[in-house]
Amino acid sequence: MSVLEKRLTDRSGNKCELCGYEHDLQIYQVPPTSEGTLDDSIYACKNCVAQIEDPEKVDPNHWRCLNESMWSEHLPVQIVAWRMLNRLRSEGWPQDLLDMMYLDEEALAWAKSTEETEDEAEKIIHKDSNGNILADGDSVVLIKDLDVKGANFTAKRGTAVHRISLVWDNAEQIEGRVEGQQIVILTQYVKKTK
Repeated sequence: MSVLEKRLTDRSGNKCELCGYEHDLQIYQVPPTSEGTLDDSIYACKNCVAQIEDPEKVDPNHWRCLNESMWSEHLPVQIVAWRMLNRLRSEGWPQDLLDMMYLDEEALAWAKSTEETEDEAEKIIHKDSNGNILADGDSVVLIKDLDVKGANFTAKRGTAVHRISLVWDNAEQIEGRVEGQQIVILTQYVKKTK
């Protein structure tokens, strides 16, 4: 056990500092700092770390634990709590907790320093024809026949397009492979599939 892990174990009471789970604990260094010190690390379970690192794995109900851990006296725990609440704010209840949280300017700058916490107004959100949010790797189905310019074929309604990629500077466009060709598709003509 490293000195840092020993100190984190002592600080946390050998529990996840986010959800209180007592097994599969590991050091999580809070980005973007990576000094590997007590001031920029937390002790967290594998489940919490997996959900922090991969937004696709997030289970909103798991994070109701932040109702308590957001009040931690340790800044790195507060930072992670703020980031997860911010990520989940569309659920409703996290916004109430965010409204109660206080971080000084320096801490708030640290909390906002990762890309996902950009202001919602600045974020480009891709939505399908039903308003469902699209992400890289999603599968969609075309809801209209589309003439593909320069490729001399029509992408038929009902065609599944797997592993799409988002056009990051345009919320109305995604890219995907249809009939072996990578094409740009307007989001208004697709429906997300499970």
